[in-house]
Amino acid sequence: MRTLQNYMKQITITLLVLALLFVMPAHAGFEAINEGLPDHFSFDENYYTVYGGPDISATVIGDCEFSRGDSVTLNIDLMNKGMISGFRSDTDDDPVSELDQKLQQTEMSYESQRTTAIGIVAVLTSLDPDVKVKSGPQEAGTLASGEQIEYPIQFDIDISKNADAGEYPLVLNMYYGYQKNVQINGDNETDLGITNMEVGLWYDVGTQNTTFPLHVEEEAEFAVTNVSGELVPNNEGMLYVTYTNVGELLAEDATVRISAADPFSTTDDQAYLGDLAPGENAVAIFKLKVDELAVPKMYAINSEIKYEDTNGHDQISDSVKITTEVLPSASSSGSGGYTWIAVGIVLVAFMGFVVYRKISGKKRES
Repeated sequence: MRTLQNYMKQITITLLVLALLFVMPAHAGFEAINEGLPDHFSFDENYYTVYGGPDISATVIGDCEFSRGDSVTLNIDLMNKGMISGFRSDTDDDPVSELDQKLQQTEMSYESQRTTAIGIVAVLTSLDPDVKVKSGPQEAGTLASGEQIEYPIQFDIDISKNADAGEYPLVLNMYYGYQKNVQINGDNETDLGITNMEVGLWYDVGTQNTTFPLHVEEEAEFAVTNVSGELVPNNEGMLYVTYTNVGELLAEDATVRISAADPFSTTDDQAYLGDLAPGENAVAIFKLKVDELAVPKMYAINSEIKYEDTNGHDQISDSVKITTEVLPSASSSGSGGYTWIAVGIVLVAFMGFVVYRKISGKKRES
């Protein structure tokens, strides 16, 4: 007969596999996956039916409020608060032998292990696509009643830049093994104990879940809603950029700064926007010089807005892209002016040549 330790080791490994195979809705309270007894277990010597089991409490460590666009690590602490809620004797009221009394006491000592959660596996799931859980299942080991994990389990989370402010539910599903029932028998009671005692342990998979509210904070947010201006190679031009506060809070004393890169250069990279309430906009004006070798096409210019939030703290926005076009030189009014000047010079020269020919012809006739 295998030793009890070998049984425990094999059962723990099996439970870890079973926990990943059972895909079913979990409940906030403890629930067994299998309610019935397996056919190959005979509980003729089952003296007690015990009620209760593991009860895993999950708590988020630290603040659960974040900003849109954040990538964060959520730390979750687990503690087993399981307890035996009751038991029922499955024997009749007839007097029992000393052997049966000893077997009953031994079974009850094993039944007390029913509250231990074995091989805990935790899976965190987001119910909204704007909040994504990047981590897979996390193992938390085995917890007896009253025990807490030594280190918190961790889940990496990405919050979309387009997420609305508000509450996003995260569901933590926990799967574990626990001792479902015990059978025990023996041949005789001696001074050295029960001879030929056999203990049968039946383990099942339990499941619980907990929902955590993740909060995306309200804040000011900026978007470019209009761009105008005429930029051509080898010329300076004015760029007009409209910024709109698409967030939920007021941005005070806002100033925008651009990062000019090839083919652009500037000595005027900042513009004042002022106070922008949600939905309000302001126009920033920049003077840009375009390199003479610039290729006519669409370009992106990075910008960021520095402002004061409603708590009086200085903030800097995420990078906001300005998309603008460099036009061919021929489409520029300045370049077209040079073209007309050249045409005028040619026409004047031609007219002068015609007049000269007429005058020369009259002189020859005279």
